[in-house]
Parts: sequence; structure tokens; C-alpha cells
Amino acid sequence: MMHKYEMTDLGLLHHFLGMGVMQTEDCIFIHQRKYASNLLKRFGLQDCKPVSIPLVPHDKLRKDDDSGAADEAQYRKIVGSLLYLTATRPDIMYAACLLARFMHCPTNKHYGTAKRVLRYIQGTLDFCLEYKKGEGSVLVGFCDSDCGIFSWASVKQQCVALSTAEAEYVSASEATTQATWLRFVLEDFGEMQTAATPMNCDNTSAIAITKNPIFH
Repeated sequence: MMHKYEMTDLGLLHHFLGMGVMQTEDCIFIHQRKYASNLLKRFGLQDCKPVSIPLVPHDKLRKDDDSGAADEAQYRKIVGSLLYLTATRPDIMYAACLLARFMHCPTNKHYGTAKRVLRYIQGTLDFCLEYKKGEGSVLVGFCDSDCGIFSWASVKQQCVALSTAEAEYVSASEATTQATWLRFVLEDFGEMQTAATPMNCDNTSAIAITKNPIFH
């Protein structure tokens, strides 16, 4: 390209749009450690005590929880920063998307939950994405009606389930739709999925419904 365009070779890429890049002969690491550290300093949590998980298990967030109104501008800044951090941290995708539902009129509980996610970031600053050279991409799906690590379509279900099994089946159906789309995307990248994509579900009844064509 240097023979056709006027350009300068600056060597290997190290930083790009707040993302750090480390390249070796075998793999490439992409991280946002500096951005995450600055994020903690920005909200005064650089010396906070870290937690092992971003959300409290089985703790449901509601629009009205009688905990009082929080600073809406500050809450939006935190959630917006967390959403940008998901570029290299899919482990906080679910938590960030959940908090984004309450951008309008957040409560103190929502604000406290957002700060808990930042405390999780404090303990996982070294987390990054690793891309290994020469390894093929094998697509594997996981689905759960309650929560998940990340989803390309993090939205509420469009129908009302009458049982836990039905809710899990709807979740599996939506995950299958996303898997089908991702297979086409990977094919465009030259990573064709020759075998079937395994879909993991933790509900026995939903698995039975899926395997029986009569129930479809």
C-alpha cells in the first residue's frame, strides 16, 4: 500500500480508540485496562474493594423499588462507560444491558448495582480477549431464560411464557436464531461451520420439548 498511497509505517499497533493491543508470534491480546482504570478514578472507586461477580444472584431490579431517586446524569455516565467497556469485556455485557434499561429515572438501588459492576471491574482489570493464530472458530451456544454472559440481541422475550419450561424453550429458540445468523457471519469471514452448532440448555423439560418434533 505504501507504493500507491502516501503513508508512514509506525510499527505494530499498541493502542486504538482506548483499546490496548499486545501482539506475539502466536496470538493477539486486546484489552481496555487503561480505560477501565481511568473509569474507576473518574467515579472515585480506584481504591474500592473488588467483588467476584458483577451482579447479586437472584436479585431482581425493578423500575420502582422505593429506594429513592438517584443522580440521573451520573448514572448515565457510568452505564455509558460500561457499555463501551463491553467491546473487550463480554463478561459484563448482561449487567451493562440490564442497567441500561433504567437510564430514565434510576433509583439508588440501580446506582448501587452500577457501582458494584465497577467494583467487579476493579478485581478483573487484567481480563482481555485472546485471538490465537491458526485456530479455527467453532461456534457453541449457551442459553438461559434468567441471565447470560452476553447476547447479540439482549432484549426481553416477545411472548409471555406460562411455565419455566416454556420460558427456557423460548430462550433456546432465540439462541438458535442467533446461532444461525452467526454461522452466516463466520462464513463471510472464511470460518465456515461444517458441523452442527451445539446448543447447551440447563432445563430438562425444555430439552425434551426441543427433541420431540410433535411439540414444535
